[in-house]
Parts: sequence; C-alpha cells; structure tokens
Amino acid sequence: MKRNLITGAVAASAIMAATGAYADKASDTLNVAFTKELENVDSYFNSSREGVVMQRAVWDGLIYRDPSTNEYIGNLATEWNWIDDLTLELKLREGVKFHNGEPFNADDVVYTVNFVADEANGVKTQRNVNWMKSAEKIDDYTVRIHLKNPFPAAVEFLSGPVSIYPNEYYAEAGPTGMGLKPVGTGPYKVVSVEPGKHFVLEKNENYHDSPKGQPTIGKIDIRTIPDVNTQMAELFGGTLDLIWQVPADQSEKLAEMGQFTVANESTMRIGYLTMDAAGRTGNADNPFADVRVRRAVNHAIDREGLVKALLKGKSQVVYSACFPSQFGCSQDVAEYEYDPEKAKALLAEAGYPDGFKTEFYAYRDREYAEAIASFLNAVGIETDFKMLQYSALRELRMSSGTPISFQTWGSYSINDTSAITSQFFKHGSLDDTRDDEVKEWLDIADRATDPEKRKEYYAKALQKIADQAYWAPMFSYNTNYVFTKDVEYTPTADEVLRFHAMTWK
Repeated sequence: MKRNLITGAVAASAIMAATGAYADKASDTLNVAFTKELENVDSYFNSSREGVVMQRAVWDGLIYRDPSTNEYIGNLATEWNWIDDLTLELKLREGVKFHNGEPFNADDVVYTVNFVADEANGVKTQRNVNWMKSAEKIDDYTVRIHLKNPFPAAVEFLSGPVSIYPNEYYAEAGPTGMGLKPVGTGPYKVVSVEPGKHFVLEKNENYHDSPKGQPTIGKIDIRTIPDVNTQMAELFGGTLDLIWQVPADQSEKLAEMGQFTVANESTMRIGYLTMDAAGRTGNADNPFADVRVRRAVNHAIDREGLVKALLKGKSQVVYSACFPSQFGCSQDVAEYEYDPEKAKALLAEAGYPDGFKTEFYAYRDREYAEAIASFLNAVGIETDFKMLQYSALRELRMSSGTPISFQTWGSYSINDTSAITSQFFKHGSLDDTRDDEVKEWLDIADRATDPEKRKEYYAKALQKIADQAYWAPMFSYNTNYVFTKDVEYTPTADEVLRFHAMTWK
C-alpha cells in the first residue's frame, strides 16, 4: 500500500507537470508547499507553525537566538541591559529600513509593544506578549520595555515571537492590512498574498547586517497543498522543490529512491490529549471531570507503539506537559504505562463499566489521531471522531472547550517551560483544567528571578498535572524534510523553515 502511494504520486506528476511551471534553480525560485492553511500572515494573529515560518522570514525581532548554540545575539537591538527586575533597556540598530522604506527606530518598538501588550487588541497567543506592560522611548535608538512582573524568560521571548512592526504603516493598516500586505525588516519581503492559499516572497536586497545572515535564493513561492500525496506528485513532476512534515513511511520510501534529499530532525513540538476536567463543555454527564477516567485515558495509550510505528525518526515518548529541553521541564512526574486492563478497571471504578461515548477532536495527523482513537475504543471509550481545520478547532476550544481532543504545541520554538505549561494551565481560554494551585505555582515559576526557584515551582506544577492526568502527553515530534538535490539546507531542531539559510548547490 505504501509503495502504491509513491507510485501513484509519480504517475500523477505527469498531469501536474503538463500545466505547472517547473521549479529549478535557473529561475532562482524555490517552490514550497504548506500543508495547513495560514489564516493571517500577521504573526500576532495566527498561532500555526506556518505562521512562525513566515514570521522569521518577513520580520525581525530585537534579539536573535542562534538555533545551534542557543547564544543570544543582537538583531534589531545591538545591546540590552536590565535596569531592574521590571525594566529592560535596549539600544537599537541604526540604518535599518522596513520593506516599504520606512526607517526603523524607537517609535516602531514602542508602538509594537504597546499594541500587542494591550489584551483588547486580541493577539492570538497572549502568553507571547502579556508579560510586557509597555514600552518607553528614551531617544531615537534607545527604548525601555516595562514588565508587569519579573519575567526571567523575557530575552528568550524577545528572540522568538515578538516581531517589530513599522509604526506608521501598522497604525493605518492594522492586522487585516498587515495580513494582506505584510511589511517587515526581515530577509524576505512579501510581494503577493492570496490568503490561505499562495504567498510569494522576494529577497530583501537591502537586508541589514543581521545574525540571520543574508538571504541567497531570489524568490520563495509558497502554495497551500493539504494532501501530502499531491505534494509528492508535484515534487516528482518538478513543480515543487521542498516539502516538509512528510509522514515517516512516505519519507522512508522517498529516501530509498535516492532522487531527493530526505532529512529528519527533532522538534520542540509535543502531541498530547487534553480533557475537559473543568467542565467547560457544560455537559451534565462529563466523564472527564473524574480523575479516574483521565488516568484511564493515559493508561489506554501505547506511547511506545505510536513512536515506533508512526512517528519514528527522532521522536521520543513524553510524560510531562512540556518539551524535555525547555528550562524547568521536570521529568520527575507520574508515568502511565500502557495497560488496557488497568484502564478498564479505572473506568469501571468511576461508574463506567461498559465505557461511554464521547466526541473526539483533532486537526492534524489523521493517521496518528485515528490510532489514538482506536486505543480509546479498545478500552470502552467509544469515540465520535471529528476532524476540523486548525483555526476552527482552536476557536471551539477557546469558546466552550471540547470533551477530549488531540492537540500539538511547538512552543513557538521557545526553550522555556513558560511557553507551553503556562500557556495552557493559567486559566486562559485554552485551559481545560482551571486548577488554582497549578496556576499559583506557575505564576511563581514564571516570575522568580532565582533559576532554582523557577525549577522547583515548575516541577510542582508539572507533577500535579501528571498526577491528576489533566493531559495525556504522548510523544515529541520530528519533522521530515524532502527537497530536490539542487537545494542545500540543514534543518534545525526548532521546527522553523529558514528560507534565508537555504542556498542552491
């Protein structure tokens, strides 16, 4: 069956090639496929991995973290110093211009920070920005960012999801205008947007002396192609140069052919089940309010089997509600071994000797989701499987929650536990537990300036999350990248496609 998928892709490529423009380095255009629809290119108003990729290409942050060494280097800022626990002063780089010609200076930083820090403006992932109170201009190239509370991870966040926007343009265009005609200082400028479908980027010939390095490839042409078999057909047909997030079995077959470069790299993304412990769905008979049911779910999942059979590569089993490399991600938590009989006993103890039926939601990786659902079905939790678009499921979860859903989170590639555990367990719109004690511990960990105290309180929170089985963490992801032999690229472990780091051979 798997070989037939590849064979079918080769056959289909003949049809694609008949009408598609061929991709080759002679045109200096890298043709790339996105699997998921990017709802808004404005990086503050989407939370998808595709959005992160675009953010790093089109915009710059004040600080840059080298993905290989984790060293912090100045980008739009050249230096930074803590004035006190609540005030970070930054000296800005001079001579930088936005893609529309607007000069970069302190006004842009102040406007961006003050806009995104205001919760009323609706930034999608509040955790990325709600630690900032405001920004203050000291002079044209000096700013101070004021924090609401001490937040030791501030520099890490400034090196990731906090992009700087042109104040004059953004004040007029807003998120909608920025989504349609993005303007940044990054290595690539956007020249065409067909929302959710097609994006064309061109090299920024005037890119400043950034630690990202100068872009080499002249044009990046990105199309949304949801079906991976269609992506492979176009790869064979010559109308795509690079695809990513390719399932393990298909990437293995492609590697065997030797026609393309196939690279596998770990990521900070984890896959988990979240359950309606807090009763957000309003269901009078909510089985997931019972810790025994949640523990049963954890025992029902064969994590090792999922990793070995489906994810493969550099994926690993995960039991804690964070990624192991993140600061504060304690691994000293309850581990639920795969034990279907124990799961059934716990369900019976909770009053469900014959199991129960529940809606089960997912938005990606149907094969993984269906395998997880089959494990639940096997212990008596009959799943009514519902596959939604990412944005639709996120909005449903934010408004009224779901009984149980398969979710993933890549932490915006932020190497700090606050980027995941604090995102989902501090009573925000995606918190399915609303545990006051966990929130209190996370507040302490997020704000403590003593690293050991941070570790202590993250550990306390993670231990309770695992003990109460609020989530069923299952595995970390890896990503398979497949690209033509003309492309030179070494993927990084943070799941960010870096177009500026790609070259032609």
